[in-house]
Amino acid sequence: MPTYVMLANWTDQGLRAIADGPRRLDGAKKTLEEMGGHFRELYMTMGEFDLVGIYDAPDDAVAARFILLLGQLGNVRTRSMKAFPEEAYRKIVDSLR
Repeated sequence: MPTYVMLANWTDQGLRAIADGPRRLDGAKKTLEEMGGHFRELYMTMGEFDLVGIYDAPDDAVAARFILLLGQLGNVRTRSMKAFPEEAYRKIVDSLR
């Protein structure tokens, strides 16, 4: 199953209701599970982004739908990246020879 990295920043709305953040995270995890994915890790970070999440989704369409659903809630703005594990990285690089 493909892995994705989500970089997120709280919106003003999300910060005003920050005490509800853990409950919202639980809801996001449940939603992703219902879509056939799995949330691996979440980190609160300091710097350009407030949160870094790592999750698996069955395909790019499910990953995009998940991020759009999060955005609709209005608590975070996200950037997403598809992540290739080391084994895939090695295969891709080896294919250049």
